Amino acid sequence: SIYLRLGVIFPVLGNVFDTVNSTLTFLDSYSIFLFILLITAERMHQVQEKRKQQLNEICSDDKEALSEGKRSVDDMSDKELENLLVDDTHGIIYCYIPKVACTNWKRVMFVLNQSELIVTQCPYMVALSVSPTKVCSYAKLKHYTKFLFVRDPFVRIISAYRNKFHQSNELFYHDYARDILHLYGNQSDPPHTVDEAFALGVRPSFQNFIQYLVDPQTEKDQPFEPHWRQIHRLCHPCHIQYDFIGHQETLHEEAEQLLKLLMLTVPVEDRRNLYKLYESDFRLFGYRKPD
Repeated sequence: SIYLRLGVIFPVLGNVFDTVNSTLTFLDSYSIFLFILLITAERMHQVQEKRKQQLNEICSDDKEALSEGKRSVDDMSDKELENLLVDDTHGIIYCYIPKVACTNWKRVMFVLNQSELIVTQCPYMVALSVSPTKVCSYAKLKHYTKFLFVRDPFVRIISAYRNKFHQSNELFYHDYARDILHLYGNQSDPPHTVDEAFALGVRPSFQNFIQYLVDPQTEKDQPFEPHWRQIHRLCHPCHIQYDFIGHQETLHEEAEQLLKLLMLTVPVEDRRNLYKLYESDFRLFGYRKPD
């Protein structure tokens, strides 16, 4: 009868409607997901364009000061290009900056190259400076994808200080900490080894380290060590057009509080002089001037 037939049809139609509704729900979710991806991609593109525009404007305005007398990469020594690491297999150039998660990015490149070597100084990559000819370097700089990650300059300094002077490091103690203690820490004869120094509780204070950085004599004796050298002197963003400029903004609120706390221990005049040292990095990469 008609009732029997409808009794069979209605459940079937119900299943069809459930299937259709489930499919529509899935499609709606997928559409929303794609929409979010598109918005995110567009926002990231806008952020990148803004960063590049800001960098280009500041490079143009302060060209003479930021170029340091160099008109192009051609005028740079191999030493000045040693932070540019080249992956020829994938057409990538990465400018690594100590204390800006460079080890993590080296691990990324490590995986890309399927190397089993332990990541220390990127043994699987080659510095741009060892390219066979300048022409080869130019070609790579023009056609390869170039990227770098930057960090708030003052937070980076704090990270370098804690890593190199609050942990047992014989090399940094011998090459830097002893002189800092002698010149700024009222230590006429600092301990000769890092183990002796740590046993006595002797180490440079953060203020001693800042005094060392802002002392004009420091850079007259030798260039800044890469862990606290200005970013624009490591990666030359006014001479190299980077395709991607990342910010390491995964810092927690306590890092910001630490920054404020440590900076409060430094005299105002030293803070001003320290800002002058790293002012170009603050401006080039869009970091707010500290209070």
